[in-house]
Amino acid sequence: MPQRNWIAVASAEHARRGRDHRPQGFMQTCHGKPGPLRRVAAGDRVAYYSPATVFGGTDRLQSFVSIGIVQPGEAYEFDMGGGFVPWRRDVRYAVAHETPIAPMIERLAFIENPKQWATSSASACSTSAMPTWP
Repeated sequence: MPQRNWIAVASAEHARRGRDHRPQGFMQTCHGKPGPLRRVAAGDRVAYYSPATVFGGTDRLQSFVSIGIVQPGEAYEFDMGGGFVPWRRDVRYAVAHETPIAPMIERLAFIENPKQWATSSASACSTSAMPTWP
């Protein structure tokens, strides 16, 4: 199967937690639901877009905060305590700078209407396949 590219949406705080986790980074989507993670395959690339810094925040961060490659293995459950047991996939994140999306809007082929990109491309629970990037 060809390598696919995905955009996942989460607060920067949550995306950074997965990016910075050691010894292995991880991704969680849709508040820990397994469905989107089962569509992602080893070797696929994932970029995290963060509309806000914290979950439910209103600061309009609107930045890509991490990018990485999904590692071999299946989605798995992880007990975070307090009865919350979300599903995860392991990801090897690249060293990258967080970057605002606004200067890139016109160049991103998956954004159909640049004037309405924030409402059409970044729902609260989103992991979407995107066109291949070079």
